[in-house]
Amino acid sequence: MRISNLLKTILLIFLVFGLLSPNFCVFSQEDCGTKEECEALLKQYEDEIAKLEQVIGKTEQEKKTLQTQISTLKSKVNKLDLQIRQSNVLIKDVTYQIKDTEGSIDQTSLHIEDLRKQLTAILQTIYEQDQTSLVEILLSGTDLSEFFDNLVALETLDSKSNDFLQEIKILKTSLEGQKQSLDTEKGDLENALKMQTLQKQESQTVQKQQEYFLKLTEAQYQQYLKEKQATEAKAAEIRARIFEVVGTTKAPTFGEAYSIAKWVQSQTGVRPAFLLAVLQQESAIGKNVGQCYLTDVSTGAGINIKTGTSIKNVMKPMGLSGRKGDIDDFLVITKELGLDSFKTPVSCPIPSVGGYGGAMGPAQFIPTTWMLYRSDLAKILGRPANPWNIQDAFLASGLYLAKYGAAKQTRDAEWASAMYYFAGSLNSKYSFYANSVLKIADGFAEDIKILEAN
Repeated sequence: MRISNLLKTILLIFLVFGLLSPNFCVFSQEDCGTKEECEALLKQYEDEIAKLEQVIGKTEQEKKTLQTQISTLKSKVNKLDLQIRQSNVLIKDVTYQIKDTEGSIDQTSLHIEDLRKQLTAILQTIYEQDQTSLVEILLSGTDLSEFFDNLVALETLDSKSNDFLQEIKILKTSLEGQKQSLDTEKGDLENALKMQTLQKQESQTVQKQQEYFLKLTEAQYQQYLKEKQATEAKAAEIRARIFEVVGTTKAPTFGEAYSIAKWVQSQTGVRPAFLLAVLQQESAIGKNVGQCYLTDVSTGAGINIKTGTSIKNVMKPMGLSGRKGDIDDFLVITKELGLDSFKTPVSCPIPSVGGYGGAMGPAQFIPTTWMLYRSDLAKILGRPANPWNIQDAFLASGLYLAKYGAAKQTRDAEWASAMYYFAGSLNSKYSFYANSVLKIADGFAEDIKILEAN
């Protein structure tokens, strides 16, 4: 997809979101015209969000009254509004990066093509001269000097062809690096869009809470707190609650999910509440999960399961310079499990990003990542692991999170492992994801206490 088309698509999505959500602002304060302006605006929002977090932390420590509750919720709404605006800027910033990279790719490709044409002309000349004997070259010249000039010219051409070949090799390596950077930048854009989805969902939830509390009197609020405590004490309710996971046909209850998470803890050391929080977060952004089938192993194209629409980049094919893509591993995984590779659901790509889909099951592992844990999973399970099996997917997530320190069970270690799970790095641009996971984990920890006490 050309960058102009990518920008048009993203801007169209922003416009639609802007019409649907009162808190979604596109062309206001966060409208930055250059990459440098975007980065400066990101820093400004980061500082403003930090101030609001201090306010929220202070009010949450105060006595629980209706007024403090409303004040806290108001600050949270303002904070989320800033975070959504920050995501808008982040999306624009990454889009500028993509534009620069695609421009570099175009320039490098044109340079390679120009060198290729020059090299073709040189090789054609050398070939034609090779078909002519030295006697013919000697006789064709007006004098001996011209004969030697022809020989020197041929040597120069041969040397020039070697220079061109070396330059093309260097440019090819550069081009591969640029394309790798483009894939990374498109991944950043996809992460930014996912993160914004989470922010909008949380904003809607907090606004509903605020609207509810604004209608209460202080006496009604205190009664609400009592009823809330009583409700939380009902362990049976918690056990029966449906635990939402994507990429599976039957969602487990919270009690069932907790039982699996406890078993995963025995194998990996990862805290159940944290593991469940990560998987719950993935479900919140998993609208495109399991919606596509792969149809072409050479290109990675596929179809939307519900509509039958053809879709490009459902899965990453062979990589640059013959490096393996996801399709090779996907075929191995499905064959081992006796599944039809062309009737096994995977995630669709996000249209506005132009990257790849191909993630599998509740844990949303891409095939190449799943293969890194395949042998360890098989050793623990005593059988081939299935990405679409809830227990296997939970275990794979636990192994992944443990690799990045979650087994230490400290808040910092869990925060870092959540960041790696989402973005593959500790890039602070995506800290909202990890912060949200820890918040969900805190709630699950309280639920688990009730379960264990009853």
